[in-house]
Amino acid sequence: MTDKKTTVNYMLIAVLSIVVFRFIITGAIPLLDKTEARYAEISRLMQETGEWVVLQIDYNEPFWAKPPLSTWMSAMSFELFGVNELTARLPSFLLGVAMLFILGYFVKKTKVSPLVPALVLVTTPEFLIHMGVVSTDSALCFSVMLIMLSFWKSITSDKKTIWNYLFFVGLGLGFLAKGPLVLVLTGAPVFFWLLLDRKTFFSNLAKLPWIFGLLITVVIALPWYLLTEQRSPGFIDYFIVGEHFNRFLKPGWSGDLYGQPKTQPLGLIWVFMLSFCLPWFYIVLAKIVKLKKRILDDKYVAFLLFWLFWTPIFFTISKNILHTYILPSTVPMALLIAHWWPEYKHKKKALIACSIFPILVFIAGAGLLVTDQWKVYMNSDKLLVAKSEELKIDKNPPILYLDSKTYSSQFYNKGNVIDTRDEPTKIDSILEAYDKLYILSDKREFYLLPKKYVSKLQVIDTTKKARLYLYNK
Repeated sequence: MTDKKTTVNYMLIAVLSIVVFRFIITGAIPLLDKTEARYAEISRLMQETGEWVVLQIDYNEPFWAKPPLSTWMSAMSFELFGVNELTARLPSFLLGVAMLFILGYFVKKTKVSPLVPALVLVTTPEFLIHMGVVSTDSALCFSVMLIMLSFWKSITSDKKTIWNYLFFVGLGLGFLAKGPLVLVLTGAPVFFWLLLDRKTFFSNLAKLPWIFGLLITVVIALPWYLLTEQRSPGFIDYFIVGEHFNRFLKPGWSGDLYGQPKTQPLGLIWVFMLSFCLPWFYIVLAKIVKLKKRILDDKYVAFLLFWLFWTPIFFTISKNILHTYILPSTVPMALLIAHWWPEYKHKKKALIACSIFPILVFIAGAGLLVTDQWKVYMNSDKLLVAKSEELKIDKNPPILYLDSKTYSSQFYNKGNVIDTRDEPTKIDSILEAYDKLYILSDKREFYLLPKKYVSKLQVIDTTKKARLYLYNK
């Protein structure tokens, strides 16, 4: 592998193989509760109802927690190709592929092969996992990448190019992907990098067309915010104050309308960096230790380091975090590895180390594709909903879910699910209204069913998590 041609061939085969296999399993795995199935169901509701402005978490129930970009993309995918797991995840997969090509183009004038940043990304666990997951994080990562690359291209060129305007396009997309958080994740590293040379601080900023550029950002993002507040009053207060301040600064924030906030130990974000960015983050750390005080002498390296480390530094003070928050840091990490790659002396060891996680994914994925038994253990109600469709009841009554229905049950049964979340006593009225009815229940919630109905139930199918019953009056 030390031979340059052999290394390039290995990287090409590795990247193509991983991307193709990732695409295959993108459509093979059921949508998982809670987060992924929730965003898929929000997209399905958008496509079904034709309501493309106000996101809905259920029929006529607005979802204020996130902007619409990823939902728009999945809903459009449903519109074009039908509603299923693959089409729900397709936009995220395509964004991942687009990032591989953009980074390849970004480094093409250097001595390094464009395959290097692509290999780093597809062998980084965090990026590979998210390359085909229904979430808002892929769209945010793409927006951050576009902003930061456009900024660098703009300030290192004496002429105005398309990059000068893509900076503001990225800002607009970021506001539609995750909201004002995009300013925090990009503004701070840019500001600190500009401070390295205060003499050029304002001259570098002047290279961006701020007046026309900000108009581009406003035109892209502002109409949706205004229309959503108009149609669903209270959205801006909840989204801006609640989601962008209270969520991160108040442990156990009680104002969350869509779930229970996670309270994590301070600094857990660094555990995520060390765990989900193997092995490349360790190579970056080793290089920093080796160069020590000279590490910021190279302006390009300094720019990438500020970009890479700012996200985990920012989330260090938050107890309400997920591992997905480190995704934007994978891009500058890939560019740093690409920058140092020509002189890196341990290429063979790096290629072996980075291959471990994808190989494990290949082995696990191959096993999943040859049998359906694993689906019983997935955190999804797809199998049980499919069984109810296979054994259809006349008049197609809704599935009754004891307590809170899952988003996967909503998605796979096209919203035809009712639950007893708010009114446990309404079970009687529901069961009296139907002669036959399928009941889905988390095994822990079966006690909610009054005992007088138990004898009228027939177990149809079961998974590790839930059970499907047929109620026959």
